[in-house]
Order: sequence, then C-alpha cells, then structure tokens
Amino acid sequence: MTHITILEDMGVWEVALPTILPLFLPNVRTCAFECYPAAINNDFEGMMPDLNLTQAEADALLAMEKHRVDERHWTYPGMGGRIEVPLISASRRETFLLDVSRGRIDLLRTKYQTRAREVVVLARVDVASAPHRNPDGEEIPCPHLHVYREGYADKWATRIPPATFPNVHDAWLLLGDFLRFCNVTVEPYIDRDLFT
Repeated sequence: MTHITILEDMGVWEVALPTILPLFLPNVRTCAFECYPAAINNDFEGMMPDLNLTQAEADALLAMEKHRVDERHWTYPGMGGRIEVPLISASRRETFLLDVSRGRIDLLRTKYQTRAREVVVLARVDVASAPHRNPDGEEIPCPHLHVYREGYADKWATRIPPATFPNVHDAWLLLGDFLRFCNVTVEPYIDRDLFT
C-alpha cells in the first residue's frame, strides 16, 4: 500500500492511499509522496499517479511483456481467498499486479485482474458473477471481459472471446489464458490447492 506523509501545523500524519483525507485538510503546508513533487498551499496536482491513461498508454501497458518479480510460490486461493502477485515489465521500468480472487460461497465465482500503476485496471475476467451493465445500459452476462477504455477505465465489459479464452469452464486453465492475454511471458509460480 502506498502512503503519503502530511506535515501539518499540528503534527505529522501518515495516510494510506488512495484515501482522499488530504483533500479536506485546510492547513496542509507540504506533502511528500514517494518521488512526486511536493505540494504547496493545498495544490495536490501532480502528487498522485495519473489514473486516467490514454487508450494508447493503456494498450501499450497491456501489450507490454510482463515477468514474475521473484521465485516465490503462491497458492491459488481457496474459497473466499485472494492473492495479489507482483509482476514487472521486461525492461523493469513498469510494475504490475495480478489479482486472483475466488467467491466465498460459489467456488466457480472467479476474478482475474491485471493492474498497472497499482490502481489502474488494464484487464479483468469475471466468471460466475452477476451480469455487468455497461454505461450505455447494455447488460453483459457472465463470464465477461473488462479491458481499459479511455474515459471509462474498466466500466465497460464485453463477452469473452472464445478463441482467446477457450477455458472459461475451468478456472485453473482460464488463469493461463488470462496470463497469455496480458502478455505475462515469465509466469509467476502459482500452485494449485486440493480444491482448485
């Protein structure tokens, strides 16, 4: 979790992002957020990573070759479980997160998601969840695919293309399809558990 340190007249606070608490502090004088420039007089512009990517940026990040960060072995989540696996670009300039989560009651309910810049969802596959309503009102049944769309982030879904995701009825094999779709060429070690 990224943190921001706020220096105020009354003391120093450390706040976990993406909280919006700093926006409501009227007496903030300076603010430091990792490598982003300091904000003076409540001017927070430039402190947060850009969450609104252009379509070209998002497409380039999704197509970028991704590798596992280390040799750690992850356990595929069981009922109600979730893992967040760090990935890195081949050039080591961009970091990504792979989220794998399972439903608490319905084990078929699965979500695979790749994020860039910690919070920007580039792609997500939802299986055995509720239908998704797109901004234009169209309802997309499950399973469905979300891909970043400029101006809408991950708010649009499409039907899963069977040629790209031939294994929608097997969560374990679908994970491999999703990793290929996101161009993860050096895959993380994810081990199956007894109920996967």
